[in-house]
Amino acid sequence: MFKQWLVLFVKGLGVGAANVIPGVSGGTIALITGIFEKLIDSIKSFNLTALKLVFKADFKGFAKYVNLDFLIAVFFGVAVSILTFARVLDYLFTNYPVYIWSYFFGLIMASVFFVGKTISRWSVGVILIFIIGTGIAGAISILPAAAENSSFWYLILCGVIAVCSMILPGLSGSFVLILMGNYKLVMIDAVNNLDLMILLPVVIGAAVGLLGFSYFLSWIFKKYKDQTIALLTGFILGSLAILWPWKHEITKAFGEKVKVVGYERFLPEHFNTEVMLAIGYAILGIVSIWLLEKLAQKKTKD
Repeated sequence: MFKQWLVLFVKGLGVGAANVIPGVSGGTIALITGIFEKLIDSIKSFNLTALKLVFKADFKGFAKYVNLDFLIAVFFGVAVSILTFARVLDYLFTNYPVYIWSYFFGLIMASVFFVGKTISRWSVGVILIFIIGTGIAGAISILPAAAENSSFWYLILCGVIAVCSMILPGLSGSFVLILMGNYKLVMIDAVNNLDLMILLPVVIGAAVGLLGFSYFLSWIFKKYKDQTIALLTGFILGSLAILWPWKHEITKAFGEKVKVVGYERFLPEHFNTEVMLAIGYAILGIVSIWLLEKLAQKKTKD
């Protein structure tokens, strides 16, 4: 029992870490590790039936109905990862930007294959949906970023939109926060300083968005599984544009704050040690996804 809980906790760590990284989706990690559909179904179980069980004081029935043990293990991992990994990321992106982007580029590139191979039949319609998904994610990657906004209702909106993106494989909640102008405010400053004035409205919006969106996602995943996975695979492929390792930051001043609003991508001029190491880290990212896939297969067989 503890071993199973620990495995789910580790998968939650992966989902949480992915959600902190601009361009990487926690939903991608959930899909690859085999917990995506159960996660969505468990979240949408918080309905009137669950509420009735609580009012009847049938807490055992409630826990079973919503898969509470599963949710606690996964979301505890997510919370621990976000609270700790935000600090690590701040250091890595400051000191080793090319290498960290290379690792995530390899990780997401491998995800395209591992997620795409779960499609049972590649019809013309499925291929078209895959292309549309790629185009949408690619277009999102070049949208200009908004200015930072700390108003209560805007932070709630950030929570709603970001959490929907976070659970959708291929769409990064963190990158959506960048586009909305609030990534640094929420994921770096507020998380590192535990600023509840910023975090509370974001959490409220996230809770509302997560519950509502999980119903739609669960329904469409069951009714149009191949089409849904094709769209999500396209999202993942399109997000690679965000993760290209060699790029210059395009910044803009908002009052006293200077914000990254986009990137100017380029190819390295020389095949030097940095390029070799970057390729090595990209391969490490590919291997990481392969190991996650093997872990998910092992748990399915068990």
